Amino acid sequence: MYCPFCTANDTKVIDSRLVSDGHQVRRRRECNECHERFTTFESAELVMPRIIKRDGSREPFNEEKMRSGLLRALEKRPVSLEETELAVNKVQSQLRATGEREVSSEMLGNLIMEQLKALDKVAYIRFASVYRSFEDIKEFGEEIAKLGE
Repeated sequence: MYCPFCTANDTKVIDSRLVSDGHQVRRRRECNECHERFTTFESAELVMPRIIKRDGSREPFNEEKMRSGLLRALEKRPVSLEETELAVNKVQSQLRATGEREVSSEMLGNLIMEQLKALDKVAYIRFASVYRSFEDIKEFGEEIAKLGE
């Protein structure tokens, strides 16, 4: 690692600690040339697959877009922010577990609906009605009937 003060490339780690609930490592370093000290943070870079949309276009996975869709469906429902974040993390883990470089938006939508179904049935129906583009009340009824099975 280059020293930010003198740009020497010979630095040593003095101290390492876990931070952010173990998701990052904080390293205290010292330059062997100028003896200045500085701090670096290290975290895992997890590659998410690209999303193939219905029209065939491709876009990078957007965590904020997924979270906003979940939050919209869960609006005014008795689900905590912690439960919502856990659902976001589960969907991301499931996407990474596929090992694919690209996944369909349909697959992503189904993973989100599985999480919503477990969290809150009303939020699940809200999301499904938009995601599946329900045309009439009959489609709502059929989806609600599936929940009762």
